Amino acid sequence: MLFYLGVQYLQAKRVYFTLVDINFNEKKMLYKSGYNIYGYAIGILVLETKFPRIPGDMGNATSFSFPVRYKVVKGASPQRVVDERDQTLLHDFIKAAKELELEGVRAITTTCGYLAMFQKELSKELNIPIFTSSLLQVPLVHSMLKPEEKVGIIVANAKTFHPSILEAVGAKNIPVAITGMEEQYEFTFMRREMNRFNPNKVEKEVINVAKELIDCEPKIRAFVVEDANLPPYSKALQMATKLPIFDFMTLTNWVNLALIKNQFGRR
Repeated sequence: MLFYLGVQYLQAKRVYFTLVDINFNEKKMLYKSGYNIYGYAIGILVLETKFPRIPGDMGNATSFSFPVRYKVVKGASPQRVVDERDQTLLHDFIKAAKELELEGVRAITTTCGYLAMFQKELSKELNIPIFTSSLLQVPLVHSMLKPEEKVGIIVANAKTFHPSILEAVGAKNIPVAITGMEEQYEFTFMRREMNRFNPNKVEKEVINVAKELIDCEPKIRAFVVEDANLPPYSKALQMATKLPIFDFMTLTNWVNLALIKNQFGRR
């Protein structure tokens, strides 16, 4: 019987276990070989950027309570993915995803919700789950609401957000209200590959954008945040709007829990 024993806590010390083959009848534990490095279940495809990624950002490993493995996709800049929706990048993402799979991860995600445009193609090429976008949560979130209520979506750039992205995540016919961060000075300053930015200013921008959307769309009852740089502000956004906030971290933590289950004690 195969188990992936993830992060365990023992006397306040974090201990990592790997994929093991446990034979309960023989009271022995056999470790499965085949990889150079062990202890991570989640692999993350990262856009090639230089801007700071603070804790909470998908590109900052301290955002997680479990180990993750990163793979930078060379040439996949935010401009090519978000602004241009460059389809020629598909091959590069497939190649990088297959490398992560060979390195032993058990599921793969990304650092850009617009990569939902490759969800179908990537899933066909891999033998492990891949969740390219936090927007995959939109159908689930709306199923929790009344049929006439809406899911608010905050994206990096509403002007370049194409309806096909919603279709790719199964949200084509779901009532949503979309807004973007493209007009926010500090956020766009950060995305222009600057070497510094003020997180407090970005936090205020996210909150203002969300509140303006609620004013226009009072039927919003939950938010899904597309951009992988915005989870650091989800707590503040939740407190300001008094609504549930779903983001990349929500989805990644959920998948990790599905991959690494706790063994509960039995009497």
